[in-house]
Amino acid sequence: MPGESRGGFAAIGADPDDAEQRIQEWAQGFADKARRYQEMQAETEQLRLTAASPDGRIKVTVRADGSVTDLEFTDKVRTMAPSELAAQILSTMHRAQSDIASRVGETMSAHLGDEDPQTRSMMLDNLRERFPEQPEDQEPEQPETPSKWQLPADEETPKPPPAPPAPPAAGPTPPAAPPKRPRFEDEDDDFGPDFDPLRD
Repeated sequence: MPGESRGGFAAIGADPDDAEQRIQEWAQGFADKARRYQEMQAETEQLRLTAASPDGRIKVTVRADGSVTDLEFTDKVRTMAPSELAAQILSTMHRAQSDIASRVGETMSAHLGDEDPQTRSMMLDNLRERFPEQPEDQEPEQPETPSKWQLPADEETPKPPPAPPAPPAAGPTPPAAPPKRPRFEDEDDDFGPDFDPLRD
């Protein structure tokens, strides 16, 4: 309709100078936003988060992507069993990683303000899923160390020896041999069948 003011691209097309100015403003806005994202990314890459074990024997430092950048021990770790040391390292690393989401969220707020809330929420939810928060008072589970007199679990109860194989099935019993006639010492085997002891 004549005289009706129209917005959007129709309004831009009505005045070439105004259209050029708005395009420049959009381009400048995109450039500023890209610059803020680059600054946020650069600062995020420089983030380092450090956590210590409850007894202070171990310190672990991680990046914002969760990778370990530094690992420190005190001399007290020499008295720890290898399994206990490994459990303490993992627990301390998880404690350091559990702060990643909150620190990245602070960095995003500082550079982006309230822009792109959906993108920010998606990124932070992903970080919280990968690096969940750890309770402060949670102690790592200590592996049970058997005493020197205790046999390993698989050796405590000796297994009985295997049963001997069953004998093969017996066949029919052969007939018993006839009893032999007893032999006397003075018996002469040279007498023939015609021998008669009463005959002169």
